[in-house]
Amino acid sequence: MHAGNDDADAVDQATKAFLAARPRLFGIAYRVLGSSVEAEDIVQETWLRWHNADRTNVLEPTAFLTTVTARLAINLAQSARVRRESYIGPWLPEPIDTGPDPHVGAERAEALELAVLFLLEKLNPVERGAYVLREAFDYPYHQIADILETSEANARQLVSRARKHLATERRKRVGPAEHRRLLEVFLAAAQTGDLPALEELLAADVVSYTDGGGMRGASRIPVIGRLRVAKYLAAFAPRFWPSADVQWVEANGRPSLLVSAGGNAVALLCIDASAEGIDRIMWVMSPSKLSPYVASLSA
Repeated sequence: MHAGNDDADAVDQATKAFLAARPRLFGIAYRVLGSSVEAEDIVQETWLRWHNADRTNVLEPTAFLTTVTARLAINLAQSARVRRESYIGPWLPEPIDTGPDPHVGAERAEALELAVLFLLEKLNPVERGAYVLREAFDYPYHQIADILETSEANARQLVSRARKHLATERRKRVGPAEHRRLLEVFLAAAQTGDLPALEELLAADVVSYTDGGGMRGASRIPVIGRLRVAKYLAAFAPRFWPSADVQWVEANGRPSLLVSAGGNAVALLCIDASAEGIDRIMWVMSPSKLSPYVASLSA
């Protein structure tokens, strides 16, 4: 009789430990993969492994769960790389609603913005994993080394390479209030196709990315440079905006705009901005990425 109770207690404890760690596990997997759907799959797989593991020797459940999640996410990222090479048009990370939990299980809101996840995609998955564990979750290097099955010196090297990559690719960001102001002014200029106003807002080397996953009407190549991007935005303004409804939302820790037509979401518009102006414009239009985001808003 007692043995049965002990087993039930053990399962109960295991479930509690998993649920307590769950936001962190999702936060790690999402940042490594840039996909909430794939991150949920990883968390599910971690649960199965935890449920079936011999837990008698596990002293720190969270450390065990984190290690499993990080390794599974890195492995999946290796194969996702190959899939993304055949992706039609620019690939952008899948946005998430961070309104309820801006940090998504992390110590710091690092490695969460769409632009950062987009740039991290250019690193190899192990570098990405090391960067996420250090910058967002504040893991000590010796623990990162254990999780990644490498030396502490190499763990430091991985994080350093990732930091350098981001520093060369991305200028210092503007604060949240200025970010929102720029997006407000950008929306007004884009809606009216105001070319001089758009040019004033955009950084000289601005890039506009549209992730349509191959859908008709979505630009399949990035548009680069202040004048080109301004002209591109002004050209489609009369077709795109008059029938559109715009809603302010939060995506990946930043104010963003959800654009709908006829009651259906057609685009999530996010920007990345520095003192130079708007550096990146990101249009998430792929239904497979928009749908989960929109569903999470109404959840």
